[in-house]
Amino acid sequence: MKNLSMIVALLLLSSTAFAQESPTTTVGTGGGEARTEKIVSPQVQRDGRVTFRLLAPHATDVNVQGNWEGGRGVVMNKDDSGLWTVTTASLDPDLWAYTFLVNGVRTLDPNNYNVQRDGVGFMNTVLVLGNESAALLQPQQVPHGTVHSVWVPSTVMKTSKRAFVYTPPGYENSDIEYPVLYLLHGSGGDEDAWPTMGIANVIMDNLIAQGKARPMIVVMPNAYWGELASLDLAGPRTAPPPGVGSGGSPGAPIRENNIQDIVGDLVPYIEKNFRTLPGRENRALAGLSMGASITASVAFNRLDVFANIGLLSSGQFRGRDGGPYGSEVFDSIIPGFLDDPKAVNEKLDLLFFTCGTEDPRIDALRDTWADLKVRDIDFVAKTYPGVHEWKVWRHSLADMAQLLFK
Repeated sequence: MKNLSMIVALLLLSSTAFAQESPTTTVGTGGGEARTEKIVSPQVQRDGRVTFRLLAPHATDVNVQGNWEGGRGVVMNKDDSGLWTVTTASLDPDLWAYTFLVNGVRTLDPNNYNVQRDGVGFMNTVLVLGNESAALLQPQQVPHGTVHSVWVPSTVMKTSKRAFVYTPPGYENSDIEYPVLYLLHGSGGDEDAWPTMGIANVIMDNLIAQGKARPMIVVMPNAYWGELASLDLAGPRTAPPPGVGSGGSPGAPIRENNIQDIVGDLVPYIEKNFRTLPGRENRALAGLSMGASITASVAFNRLDVFANIGLLSSGQFRGRDGGPYGSEVFDSIIPGFLDDPKAVNEKLDLLFFTCGTEDPRIDALRDTWADLKVRDIDFVAKTYPGVHEWKVWRHSLADMAQLLFK
């Protein structure tokens, strides 16, 4: 009996040892050996400096490719164990994106589980906190809305297309009707762009909780009328979807398909399946880059449907390939549209523009704004440090949302 007790005790001790958590290991990119101590990357310091680390003993050249100022090609240093490290200067509070470049090959940070997809590209993100960035970009202990995945019947495609729909906190437990913002992605993106890269639901939750934005529904569709859904669902693109590109005004066939896609299919579906406020004053259409071109083409043609228009980093005002430049774009969409400023101002509750200060589109947009001002057309224009990138568009959404449906 005593021997049996000893055997049982040894078995219990053995099973407990095997059940204990094994040491954290990280296999280095480039064929490095497993390392027993945990590698922390990225590590954000209180002063905004960020330390990046990558175990890659056999690599000969590693650098960080980040989207902050001076973040391209930040050289990392290698220690005797094969660990590459670099610490940046203090970064402004914001949500930043980066990858590593290892011996010329782009790769993700294997120690950072924060990964986002932008079209066919993947990148890591790191949030540098500050009062403003935390209040806007970080999920807070506030009531949260819901992001729904829906499939919208498409007249042109003769099948259904996917869209994401954000409903504000409390939607499921009330009978309140809400205004709707239809929000379009840019070229190469899909319906997952605004929820993932734009963190639109986080931004809306925080603004609504702070009383800065009116509770609203935000609809984020696939902006390509000829594409069903993101590539992981719809399969690889064998050719660019119809309408790809952010320059110039869409031609008539593309324009009519976009109008059918948004006004003919999407809006009726949302108003049938969600509790929405009726009337053009309770609808907004906005988009970034290519999505801004689609927005202008659709919304200005259908002011009976939309009274609020947002054009974020639009490239269509640049006059590329002999196309209309600046405010001529409006006449190319609706001839004579700007001739009666009073009528324009009465039709539009909000005309909202944004652009990054380093974006090549900024000069044409500034010329456009100057002409609109001379014509006494009411509009709001905001610029943000940056180029053609998501940190500009996240702040664009935040500022636009605070002006909508007031």
